[in-house]
Amino acid sequence: MNLPTITTDNITEVLLKIINFTQSRQKVLIQNVNTMHTAGFAPRDLPVDEFSRLMAQALAEHACNHRLVLQDGKNVKFGANGDFEVTPVIDEEARMLFEQNRNEYLRCQIIKMLENSLNQRIAVDLLRQKQVNESCPGRCFN
Repeated sequence: MNLPTITTDNITEVLLKIINFTQSRQKVLIQNVNTMHTAGFAPRDLPVDEFSRLMAQALAEHACNHRLVLQDGKNVKFGANGDFEVTPVIDEEARMLFEQNRNEYLRCQIIKMLENSLNQRIAVDLLRQKQVNESCPGRCFN
């Protein structure tokens, strides 16, 4: 999905960040499956809890003060132009599972991919609905 670089409001910006995050995470999770037979392999993931916490803080600020303040975290850095960088981290739980039971490890990775896809789908659908509501004010359900 091509995402616009300019956003019109705070909620659109948050939804676009969620979509970008889930796209990046899907790539990391797929790489975990594709490279699991490589020497020295260690499964990685994006810091989901950190990203969620930063988004929750930004939404709380938006609810209270009608402005979006995005604060950097340890592995999530927000840029001035609406972009952001997320550094993948070693997934210690997945690494232990990988060492103990590879079939269970694969099952876990697939579940993460499905959950991630669902989160992305929800954000995309919310963004589409928001655009529909903006294109027909007064005629659409909110």
